[in-house]
Amino acid sequence: MIQVCSQCGTRWNVRDRRRVWCPRCNGTLLAPTGPESGTEWSAPATSARPSSPGATPSRLPPGYRWIAVRPGAPPPPRRGRRPLGPTPRYPFIPRWGLTDHFEHVEQQESTPQTGPAPAKLRTLLLATMVVLGAAALIHLVRYALLIINRSVLLNPWIAGSATWLGVGISVIAMFAVVASAVVLANWLVARRAAAFAHRGHEDPRPGWALRAGCLVPLVNLAWAPVFVLELAGVEERLTWLRRPVVVWWLVWLVSYAVSIWSIATSFTQDAQGIADNTVTTTVAYLLALAALLLAYKVFEGFERQPVERPTKRWVVVSEAPEKAPEKVADTAEAAEQNPAAVAV
Repeated sequence: MIQVCSQCGTRWNVRDRRRVWCPRCNGTLLAPTGPESGTEWSAPATSARPSSPGATPSRLPPGYRWIAVRPGAPPPPRRGRRPLGPTPRYPFIPRWGLTDHFEHVEQQESTPQTGPAPAKLRTLLLATMVVLGAAALIHLVRYALLIINRSVLLNPWIAGSATWLGVGISVIAMFAVVASAVVLANWLVARRAAAFAHRGHEDPRPGWALRAGCLVPLVNLAWAPVFVLELAGVEERLTWLRRPVVVWWLVWLVSYAVSIWSIATSFTQDAQGIADNTVTTTVAYLLALAALLLAYKVFEGFERQPVERPTKRWVVVSEAPEKAPEKVADTAEAAEQNPAAVAV
């Protein structure tokens, strides 16, 4: 009896006892084909091949199949994986993999701020605006009393109080405006120094030149806004702050002109001149209040973002951005391209 291994193709003479496994590769032995003679055991392997290229190969008997086998000894059996064992359990959270080591980098010490504190500057500006508003209100009341005085004689105490109260509030407003200008000039000098130092170089304009350009009358009209625009350019905020600075500049010019006119006409002695000067002074105080309010807006535009925080943020983008799908421009072209389209 001959049995053939289904894995390695070896023919085994099992005689009269049927076997299941191949002694060579432990493959499955096919069913026996019946008694075979010893001469067929050594039959040449080429007998099953066709004698000529055009001849059809002979069919294998049932239970046989062709198997491609590597010549030589069978490959060694694969070793199974080593058992991993039970899953490790810990009664507490292990710390051997949760420790982060950071290299200590010496940070540059930030330059101490030499200018006025922003909170104190805000308080001073708000107080100055309150004083200017109160001065405008008192002069408006004084103008109303002048109108009443044309037909009714006022009480000397009321007339004297209105006059001296206007003078007193004007003096307080003058000192408050000068103090606000000095503090704003010091803030501008400190802010410019910090902005230029953050970019690695010094301010090209000295401190005395900045203070002179901000505090000298008539000179500050031309130089103070220029200094502020330079600061906005250094901090890369000129796009957002150009318009507020220009509006503040224009209002400040008008306020300057009206204030000079009110001072020039304050020496009149006639009743109509005093009334006109009172109106001019009221308008001057209102314009000064508007100019200071716009200056406060410019100041908040700078203080809203520190010097150390960059205005631009760089974002990583892909080298080749995806193109948007092209849209069909015309319905008629789409109908020509689509043979199933029906013209309406």
